[in-house]
Amino acid sequence: MEARALRTQGWSVSAIARHLGRDRKTIRAYLSGQRTPGVRSPSGPDRFERYGRYCVERLVEDPHLWATALFDEVTALGYVGGYSSFTRALRMRGLRPACEPCRPTHGWPVAVIDHPAGAETQWDWLELPDPPGHWDGYDGKAFLLVGALAHSGKWRGQLAERADGAHLADALHRVAGQLGGLTRTWRFDRMSSVARPGTGEVTASFAAVAKHYAVSVAVCPPRRGNRKEVVEKANHTAAQRWWRTLPDDISLGEAQTRLEVFCAAKTDSRMRVVDNEGTRASVADLAATERLRPLPPAAFPATVSVQRTVRAQALVAFRGNRYSVPPELAGAKVTVTHRLGAATVDDVTASGTVLARHRRAPDGACATIRTDEHATALQVAALAAFSTVPPHRRKQRIPPGPGARAAAAVLRGESDSATSTPGPVIDLAVYAAAAQRRRNLP
Repeated sequence: MEARALRTQGWSVSAIARHLGRDRKTIRAYLSGQRTPGVRSPSGPDRFERYGRYCVERLVEDPHLWATALFDEVTALGYVGGYSSFTRALRMRGLRPACEPCRPTHGWPVAVIDHPAGAETQWDWLELPDPPGHWDGYDGKAFLLVGALAHSGKWRGQLAERADGAHLADALHRVAGQLGGLTRTWRFDRMSSVARPGTGEVTASFAAVAKHYAVSVAVCPPRRGNRKEVVEKANHTAAQRWWRTLPDDISLGEAQTRLEVFCAAKTDSRMRVVDNEGTRASVADLAATERLRPLPPAAFPATVSVQRTVRAQALVAFRGNRYSVPPELAGAKVTVTHRLGAATVDDVTASGTVLARHRRAPDGACATIRTDEHATALQVAALAAFSTVPPHRRKQRIPPGPGARAAAAVLRGESDSATSTPGPVIDLAVYAAAAQRRRNLP
């Protein structure tokens, strides 16, 4: 470029060569078009040319064939070049075809999907690793149901210890209430609690949930993540800006509250372009224009069931609170059940027997609910287990007793008439008389 610029200004070839520190023949060849910048003339015959067709056929048959495996094949056919030269020839010629089923969405032509106000809410489960260890029921991972309004981009989330159908129904009602209401359509990917992954057909159990809220369900086609790009970006924000910085000593209720505060303060204040003229508005202002329907008076009556181990204080934990059971169940496994919309929590055995029924406290209240009967029984059991016998001293002398000495004598093979137990006495004369009688039989 500099040589052409100087030539345009009237410089001679010799002057340009002296100025750039190059040979005059080099400058003259580039200015005349005999050489092209970035294109090097080969130093010898192309070793790859003979094997190009074979490589094309093999890569059409198997687009995922490793270059090392293909290099082994062409080497056996007589290729004498190096592996780096072989892979460079593959790249420069563009011989490896793109596999459409495995091709990522990045770089594809993307059409803009219109999302009218109040038309669609996008839902997705976000799996979060390494929750705080004191969260009961969250063994190694937590789940966050994220719901996002497709038109405005407003999103909210609800923590859950499992991603089954009952927890989904509970979280849907809570998140929809935080968003302000219901849209006409709910969009999901092919999660098993909503649709059959193979066919995309909505399950009968979730069809009842959709009927309860009077919404239509849209299931994304396989490998079409762009269909719910709004909630996918919300997942990324929740994982990196909220979950990643969550302290270890925070309670479950405080974590949920912190998420709601973060969404209201940070994500709702984002500015978005709303038209082709560059008009900007915040997410909160756009959400105010969403035409949302109110929620039903009560949530869908699903039953949430979780298994818990009874603590030594005869308590079981459920959603940030603790409920009492009879003290004799300490250490046993019980099932805590709650029907959505009900005001009670039941503790049930494996056989289905209801052990206790408590009035449900608000989630994350850190309350301990204990009945008078359980409190009295726990006090009686604790007093009965109390003993006034002093413990053994560590340096006390306790020699072997009579029982231990007798067992040691048996092991040593010693005969001790006083301590050994006499065995059965066998009289051989009885057997002799029986044999004589058999001889005298007629």
